[in-house]
Amino acid sequence: MSETPIPQGARRNKRRLPLQRSITARLVLMSAVSALLIFAVAAVVLYTVLKGELLRHERDSLFTTLNDISYQIERAGTTERWSRVQLKLSTLSQADQHVFFWIASEDARFTYGDLTRLSPAAINHVDGKEVGRLHLPGRAYPLHIMTRTLPAFEERPEVRVTVGVDGAPYFEMRRTFLLATSISSLLGIVLAVISSYWIARAGLAPLRRMSARAQSFSPRKLSARMPVEALPDELSVLAEAFNGALERIEQAYTQLEAFNADVAHELRTPLANLIGQTQVALARERSAGEFKDVLQSNLEELDRIRSIVNDMLFLARSDQGEAATARVPVRVAEAVQKTVDFFEFVLDDTGMAITVAGDLEATATMETALFKRALTNLIQNAIQHSPQGAQLRIDIASGEDMVRVAVTNPGAAIDEQHLPRLFDRFYRVDSARQDINGSHGHGLGLAIVKAVARMHGGRTFASSRDGYNSIGFTIARH
Repeated sequence: MSETPIPQGARRNKRRLPLQRSITARLVLMSAVSALLIFAVAAVVLYTVLKGELLRHERDSLFTTLNDISYQIERAGTTERWSRVQLKLSTLSQADQHVFFWIASEDARFTYGDLTRLSPAAINHVDGKEVGRLHLPGRAYPLHIMTRTLPAFEERPEVRVTVGVDGAPYFEMRRTFLLATSISSLLGIVLAVISSYWIARAGLAPLRRMSARAQSFSPRKLSARMPVEALPDELSVLAEAFNGALERIEQAYTQLEAFNADVAHELRTPLANLIGQTQVALARERSAGEFKDVLQSNLEELDRIRSIVNDMLFLARSDQGEAATARVPVRVAEAVQKTVDFFEFVLDDTGMAITVAGDLEATATMETALFKRALTNLIQNAIQHSPQGAQLRIDIASGEDMVRVAVTNPGAAIDEQHLPRLFDRFYRVDSARQDINGSHGHGLGLAIVKAVARMHGGRTFASSRDGYNSIGFTIARH
């Protein structure tokens, strides 16, 4: 049993991640990243400030204690006074288990504390007001210390006084703050994700309503439009563009329906003639001459059908963007005159004449066959809608980039509303304007003119004033 193949677009959709398909997911992710950056920056700044303030507090405490001790040591120049200093230091150490004192000198009588713990490998400090650290065995955190050298006095030699405080509260405070900041930041990010998801869902609710509304549209309701008034400004622009697209689709659909009806109408007449003439010919015995007449008439109808089909195929290629490729530099007046010569017998029969005027030296790069085809259609249209003996005029005007060719004929005025649609396929202003001189087109002539102009980078135009109708096109000079 064969499996139904999965469309290529469906495979691509399956491979796409949810983040690529969902605007909500993207907004939530961006909000989470933004919240993470904000909380991280805030935490770093607060942690740095707290660290600096705690260290300043430690330094001020050490500096005050060192000043008090230094004041007494500076006046203790004898062993008797030194014993009082040692007693006071011991009292202070016992009263505050977090304060430590060391005094080092060349004379063992004027020392205090276990000086072996002040080995250069275990201490890192700077003289003066700076705080150093002393790492002692068995302690999880180092001590904060401050050291000062006092000059000799009486019997006492020069001494080096070191005051230390337990750094555990300082480091514990930093660790607690870091932990609290991390937890609060994570909670903040979670709240930001939840709130951003809710905000995104609420913000995209109008878009979901637009989608539901769009899914309700069908070819049977081409006049339906997206309501714009109740939408936010950001979506109203999208809705207006969508409504514009719907309007263009409705127009194209209407034109397509009219086109189908026109094609059926144009083909129905010659097909009905073919069928009717053939049925009449077969109704009874006919001579060879009679059958020849029938075949000749059928050939004319078939040729008319072929002309319609060829014109439709040409317009289809033009709609697909086909351009004129075999373009060569040509003097426009020369190409116009050759086309006019083709109508010599028709003009004689109708008593009409064509005058070529304007810039007779203008040149343009064109595909000659296409140019003549467009001009032929314009001349045929002018002959069909002009009275017997009319004087027609072809005007050539050259600009910097374009050459303009217009065919002007006397005739019934064309209402302004019809002028833009003259070049639509099968469009006719009214049925009375089709057979003034007994000729009849199939409604694609001016549409082909428009296609040829577009293939040459030009456009079409039409005007009707003072009893004269002027229809033409432009082509690029280069």
